[in-house]
Amino acid sequence: MGTAPMWLIVLSAVTAVMGQEDLYRKVFVFREDPSHAYVLLQARPEHPMLNFTVCLRSYTDLTRPHSLFSYATKAQDNEILLFKPKPGEYRFYVGGKYVTFRVPENRGEWEHVCASWESGSGIAEFWLNGRPWPRKGLQKGYEVGNEAVVMLGQEQDAYGGGFDVYNSFTGEMADVYLWDAGLSPDKMRSAYLALRLPPALLAWGRLRYEAKGDVVVKPRLREALGA
Repeated sequence: MGTAPMWLIVLSAVTAVMGQEDLYRKVFVFREDPSHAYVLLQARPEHPMLNFTVCLRSYTDLTRPHSLFSYATKAQDNEILLFKPKPGEYRFYVGGKYVTFRVPENRGEWEHVCASWESGSGIAEFWLNGRPWPRKGLQKGYEVGNEAVVMLGQEQDAYGGGFDVYNSFTGEMADVYLWDAGLSPDKMRSAYLALRLPPALLAWGRLRYEAKGDVVVKPRLREALGA
């Protein structure tokens, strides 16, 4: 009898045990460095996405490369990826291609990032701590697949797996959102300030997730600005 592929094992686990929770003023703590841990998220758009926005908050002292948000399909492991290769730099992937945004190096504070993309124009937006960076071009005319494995803390080099622990995240993460639409500048700032936001595919206040490995949910100790 053969072994089931990793993506099927992951999806079966998600279907079986994933629950919904309000994580207001809570965080995921990824404790080990390097780590095999990750958090699976349930987000299934009804149709392929021509627009999307992903936002999250992270708090870490890592200087090595690490993955924040990974959305993989069977056709493309980096369908959506937020990745930080080194201090002062973010990479935003859509459909396996990426653009780079250079930012000030973190000084021991929470960082809030939002990345938005629209197929029609190929415009990629990146916001750090409520401020927009210069927009860039990425994958004009592309469609983001809607059958995906979505996770925090690991980069998928295969559908639901293929992890490199030296690209894993260690630290704290919170306020994770995914919309199948672009957000206005006012809503981008609202996400940073933790104000009321439109309905989302992933929403921190009603997140369906499963923590795998050494990840725990704890109250937030240090407040992020606006949160």
